[in-house]
Amino acid sequence: MSEFVLSTISGIASGAVYGLIGLGLVIIYRATDVVNFGLASMATAAMLVATDAVGWGWGVLGALALAVVVCAGGGVLVREVLIRPLGTGNLFTALVVTMGLALILDDVALHVWGGQPRTFPPLVNGTVHIAGAAIQDQQLLMIAVAAVAMVAVGYLFTRTPLGAAMRAVAESSETARLLGVNPGRVARLAWALGMGLAAIAAGLSTPITGLSIQGLQGALFFAFTGIFLGGLTSMQGAVVGGLAIGILDNWAASYVSASFRDTVVFAVAIAVLLVRPQGIFGTQTFQRV
Repeated sequence: MSEFVLSTISGIASGAVYGLIGLGLVIIYRATDVVNFGLASMATAAMLVATDAVGWGWGVLGALALAVVVCAGGGVLVREVLIRPLGTGNLFTALVVTMGLALILDDVALHVWGGQPRTFPPLVNGTVHIAGAAIQDQQLLMIAVAAVAMVAVGYLFTRTPLGAAMRAVAESSETARLLGVNPGRVARLAWALGMGLAAIAAGLSTPITGLSIQGLQGALFFAFTGIFLGGLTSMQGAVVGGLAIGILDNWAASYVSASFRDTVVFAVAIAVLLVRPQGIFGTQTFQRV
């Protein structure tokens, strides 16, 4: 029983991180039609700055806030300098640009900070015992903070004028412009919000997983899997898909084999997509040929 509780709660904690990353990816994609493969590298660079800030004497919360600001500001800068000049309708070109950005950032980080893994202090210390399983307080905090962030984003998109504007741009930027919405402003906000969520996810997981160059690429990969499982354009799907992937990954490691955990996860994901290609919460689209 204790092993099941431990693997499930650990899976929910990991899935919360995947869900946050996936939510950031979907927000950027829906507002700008860009799949940001540079997200993990940008979040890693922001966390490396945060580790330096801790070394300078900053508190953990202050350093994490700095990482969020750096990551969000970097997202806006990337959108304005690299993505906006490409124009609209260049999905593949933008994808290649963000992949190139990831490689450049990883190389720069390697030269600036070195290749040794770093640590970031946990926001909370200690453990709590649930049904005989020792759960780290940091894992419970990961779940709580991720839940609050997801609810806040849901409220933003469904209950505020800004959210209405972002939904309008996601449907049609031209129609949104006719309604008085500035698509460029919405795109900048979407990049800032998406990258801010990625920094929060990195700040929550790094105290447990450690921080290294390309260390978040695995989480990004699982987040993408969760997105496709939940539905590429669905924010709800990104969260549910990320949670499902996190739980399934930990269950596979505990009850199948740690060596085949990825095999089990992707086999299940592929099986679901074969039955429902648009994802669990995605909507099927039709194209005239």
